[in-house]
Amino acid sequence: MNICFIGGGNMATALIGGLLGKGFSAQQISVVEINAENRTRLQRDFPVRTAESIADGIAGSDIIVFAVKPQQLHAVAQQLATLLKGQLLISIAAGIRAADLARWTGSQTIVRAMPNTPALIQSGMTGLYTMPAVSAAQREQAQSILAAVGETLWLQDEAMLDAVTAISGSGPAYVFYFIEALQQAARELGFSAGEARRLSLATFLGASKLASSSEEDASVLRARVTSKNGTTERALLSMAANHVAEHIAQAAQAAATRSREMGDELGDK
Repeated sequence: MNICFIGGGNMATALIGGLLGKGFSAQQISVVEINAENRTRLQRDFPVRTAESIADGIAGSDIIVFAVKPQQLHAVAQQLATLLKGQLLISIAAGIRAADLARWTGSQTIVRAMPNTPALIQSGMTGLYTMPAVSAAQREQAQSILAAVGETLWLQDEAMLDAVTAISGSGPAYVFYFIEALQQAARELGFSAGEARRLSLATFLGASKLASSSEEDASVLRARVTSKNGTTERALLSMAANHVAEHIAQAAQAAATRSREMGDELGDK
């Protein structure tokens, strides 16, 4: 299958790198990128074909991946509408609903995907939703593309992509925020910036690996390291008193709400 990416930013770069790492040929991949500097970067990093125009880029493609910002998708879809020849369309734009993309392009063979930034190191998490017109073979093609950069989760209800956006799509930023706070706490306890970084990152990485390698719930693992009247219990009691868990849930709800709002705002065209 020949794949054309429209947009050559970070997520497209991650997917291209993942596909090449999984054995896809560079000859199967093309990228439409209007920025000359970005085209040069892509040609330097990957031996893929690049083009400035959509018409040139999608020539011979079986699959088109929309890797542009949500605000740009309507204009791109309109340019593409008269050029389509039955290709599978995969959109990784947050918020834009499949029905709106179908209306703009005139195509019903659409898969929506919500990857996250750890895809840059092939450790991503992607939620996927397919319109009914997508064939089983095309679904497998979409799966092979997104699985090249990490895990995938197929959804029966498109509305759940807003929740995926809130949890795994935006989730890395929450993790980085927590790491920042832990590093700040370490510095305030007397560590240098370098020491604070090492302590925080190693702790977070180790705990994540432990949780992912265990079949036990995170609550069980937490309880196991929380001794009665110990230091960890004191810290967790402080977090509970400050309603940290509730605030995290509220933040995720706010992200999901914004994803729905973006669908309403950007789809009303």
